[in-house]
Amino acid sequence: MIRQPPGPINDLNNMMKYKSTIRKTIFGILFISAIGQAMAQSYTQYVYPLIGSGGHGHVFVGASVPFGAIQPGPNNFYKGWDWCSGYNYGDSVLIGFSQTHLSGTGIGDLADVLMMPFTGAIKTDKGKEKEPGSGYASRYRHSTEKVRPGYYTVQLDDYNVKVELTATEHVAFHQYHFPAGSNGHVIIDLKEGINDQTTDSYIRKIDEYTLVGRRFSKGWAKDQWLYFAIRSAIPLKQFSVYDNAQLLQSDSATGKAIKGLISFDKAPTTLQLKVSISPVSAENALANITAELPHWNFQQVVKQADSKWNSELARIQIQTNSLRDRKIFYTALFHTMINPSLFNDHDGAYRGADKKVYTKPAFQNYSVFSLWDTYRATNPLFTITHPHRVSDMVNSMIAIHQQQGRLPIWHLMGNETGTMVGISSLQVIAEAYLKGIRGYDVDKMYEAIRATAMSDSLGMKYVKNLEAIPSDKSSRAVARALEYCISDASIALLAKALNKQDDYEYFSKRSQNYRLYYDPAFQFFKGRLSDGTWKPAFDAVKSYKPWADDYAEGNAWQYLWLAPHDVDGLQQLLGGRETFIKRLDTFFTLVPPHDPNALVDLTGLMGQYAHGNEPSHHITYLYTMVGQPHKTAEKVRYIMKEMYHDQPDGIIGNEDCGQMSAWYIFSSLGFYPVYPASGKYVFGSPLFNKATISLPGGKKFSVETSNNTPENIYIQSITWNGKPYTHTWFQHSDLLKGGVLKIIMGNKPSTQWGQ
Repeated sequence: MIRQPPGPINDLNNMMKYKSTIRKTIFGILFISAIGQAMAQSYTQYVYPLIGSGGHGHVFVGASVPFGAIQPGPNNFYKGWDWCSGYNYGDSVLIGFSQTHLSGTGIGDLADVLMMPFTGAIKTDKGKEKEPGSGYASRYRHSTEKVRPGYYTVQLDDYNVKVELTATEHVAFHQYHFPAGSNGHVIIDLKEGINDQTTDSYIRKIDEYTLVGRRFSKGWAKDQWLYFAIRSAIPLKQFSVYDNAQLLQSDSATGKAIKGLISFDKAPTTLQLKVSISPVSAENALANITAELPHWNFQQVVKQADSKWNSELARIQIQTNSLRDRKIFYTALFHTMINPSLFNDHDGAYRGADKKVYTKPAFQNYSVFSLWDTYRATNPLFTITHPHRVSDMVNSMIAIHQQQGRLPIWHLMGNETGTMVGISSLQVIAEAYLKGIRGYDVDKMYEAIRATAMSDSLGMKYVKNLEAIPSDKSSRAVARALEYCISDASIALLAKALNKQDDYEYFSKRSQNYRLYYDPAFQFFKGRLSDGTWKPAFDAVKSYKPWADDYAEGNAWQYLWLAPHDVDGLQQLLGGRETFIKRLDTFFTLVPPHDPNALVDLTGLMGQYAHGNEPSHHITYLYTMVGQPHKTAEKVRYIMKEMYHDQPDGIIGNEDCGQMSAWYIFSSLGFYPVYPASGKYVFGSPLFNKATISLPGGKKFSVETSNNTPENIYIQSITWNGKPYTHTWFQHSDLLKGGVLKIIMGNKPSTQWGQ
């Protein structure tokens, strides 16, 4: 259904909505024209979605479209951290296929509306993993498992049932192939989820083809509401409802462990089921099916999903002689477009953080904002590849502020989880405006930013008064404060751009609060107590006690460099450029002793550097910023080679909704956003012979290299559109103009460029 523009424009609100719709339409047309020729080749052929599904990657495996609201995929028995997405490549038993998943997070949740086809006796529980036949779970082999963008299939060995999945934005398409002559069942288990508890569930058969229901749950998302609808291609003549294992004499029921069971005395050779979810109602879920998937042509949906992915992947085209690097790059790009995901219905309606329903908003509503992770590289990447979506993400965050009284920290399916430190949406929104992205109410945007930054919660009352957050009053005080400084510096730049001079000066002062935590005696950032004294116990190397509550998933070495907004000031604080460089050298070479209490996701170690977690991600590029770009080149090339692979364990740490992949994308292109709101990209070491980014209006930005080999990792010289370029960074505004960067590489550090 195509939305019509508003009728007579008789008020400012309608005028803004109308202009926003027109602007996005024009923007989309221009972007499509920019990538039209690139669509001639398939980029999805280079995507291997199983990269990151083993080890500690936690990526989503299944079928989806870019940023899709529904993400059907397989689920193993949940066994802890490495199963946060519901699936781990090292497993061999499936309990079913749920409609929602997280990708790469450090906490598990979702896996709503679990469905599992099986044959034989009726089973209403998944059973025990090590006791085949004890429940509806089934063993499977990777040799029968295939996954590509928009498609997943696997054979359930215990039942000889082949499962195929594909999806549109709001509808999952399940296709089950039963063995000839067998009976068959499909369980819809509303009790099951990942690391959460069902608080209320309901299912009802409304006609012989259609089931509707809901699953409310409590987990990481503290109060998640999800509605669903299931439509079959054939009549569902046998449908039973269970409360746990108890058969109910009804075709509908409510409870905390409701399960629906579809049965066939003689199973169809192929059973097709459309499944839609909605944050609003079961009626809206049904409307999603009607609007998005009116037919039953499974292969057509697979092709459409592939086309959607190909269109998005074509935004960046690379030339390289390495098939391995090509697979890693396009899989990384694929992984950045799973989250954030749409949190609305086909008609745009969604349920807000206040549990109220909002109809016909002027934007697409998004959720799954892993902002502490993604503000560093994923959100900056979106400002290049998906500026039209960034506008909607900003609108979504403004709406969250209006609904919960604060901008999001880590928002999940309409719930504020409050996970991690800082309020990173502040710098994400500021960055969007500073990079010229519009399509939202600027006054409401700034109101949301200022109100959030001037609140008294989460240690902010100390920050407002330019005081240190006391470690005996707030956990993770040092990490929290350093993140606030980055936010405040971003707000200052935003205020300056909006001609708010007083706010610019005030937030600039706040951005210097990081200095309050620097103890010259120890030469690290440390916690302070309420009386102003230093927290006494301190060890810069150990990953945990006695001071772990001052930092967030890192140690004092890793947090020493978390002032990307003021690298010059940090140099001075540490004693000048030479001392700064020496301490960086020590940081990358000081091997930590074994610590049995260390976090499992402090992986990818290079001295004290931990690539598996986000606070380290910008640090390699600090060398370039202090005149030693060859050290940046050495380290980013090492990380790209050793910590990213084209196998299931190919991501060194948990993906965190695209951040690990976004680091690789930027670094392989040859530059990185050390401080995103500044709009500056700092050079590293480009990996490819050529990379071209398609921009709005048919413009293109290319990075071309000469003499680029695994040994020639050092930049010797750069020209931009034929003119010598001597800076070690460039601006986002320059990138948007298009043009060609030509970089000559060599096997020895340059004695001139970057010095």
